[in-house]
Amino acid sequence: MPVPDAFVARSLDEIRFWSRIMKEHSLFLKLGFRCEDTQLIQEANYFYGVFEQIEQQAHAYPVNVDPQTIRAFNVQVQSAASHIWAFKRKVLGLILHCQLPGGNNFPLLVDHTSREANYFRNRLAELNEGRLDPLPDAIINENVFFLRIMADHAKFISHLLDPSERQLVDQARGFSYDFDQLLFQARDLESMRPQSHTVPLLDQFLDQNRVSVQSLRDFKRTARDLIEACRIKSIIHPLLADHTFREAERFLEIIDAFEGHLSLVQGASKEPREDEEQEGQGIQGVPGLQDHHH
Repeated sequence: MPVPDAFVARSLDEIRFWSRIMKEHSLFLKLGFRCEDTQLIQEANYFYGVFEQIEQQAHAYPVNVDPQTIRAFNVQVQSAASHIWAFKRKVLGLILHCQLPGGNNFPLLVDHTSREANYFRNRLAELNEGRLDPLPDAIINENVFFLRIMADHAKFISHLLDPSERQLVDQARGFSYDFDQLLFQARDLESMRPQSHTVPLLDQFLDQNRVSVQSLRDFKRTARDLIEACRIKSIIHPLLADHTFREAERFLEIIDAFEGHLSLVQGASKEPREDEEQEGQGIQGVPGLQDHHH
């Protein structure tokens, strides 16, 4: 069995996950437009087709595909991500200028989907240019991004559940508050850089976030299953429920990967020197970890 090139494996993993997300965004936006918004509906359908094709292409590549082929594919996908980002920003502008009265797309939801498109296109550019963040920066940046995504999800769920589902609405609001607090903490750590680049701080940061993301992931799974079984009242599309669940799963995978890399750093730092004076020093620029940013 050939060992996949790290660049190829990472690129295809990002594209397979995020192209599906972009495709589903197109559907959700379309469902939120008014009947008379035929041009916007056509554009959403166009992007659905673009990202469906990209998703299929990404899954069709063999494990030993030439890295140059994937480099060119990344450029193609980055362009598509840039175009859907521009479409989403256009839609956001129309909503905020009250030109789509009666539509069902929350401004925050449209902004949320555009942030994910921007994240996706930036990641592909970073991969192609080989400029991924050092581990400490990667940990902080990814958590700032995903904690805000999780907080948004909780807000959307609380607003799309039927108001009579009081207990579930309260739970969703509770998650919104919790993730807002975690996001504030992450931004505090962000502004303390590079002094906050220490293994103990980052390890605790990841531990705390993982516990909260697991709780939210489990809540999303339960909500998804109840929606699919038609057991609760809401206007949440079953695919949207699954969509938010998958993004929480993705965040947990990223946290687990970061914790694995931090363990390697801790192990490496303890072997050459045991004196306490060296413990907890910064880990910026650790050799071999620049390509492990998630």
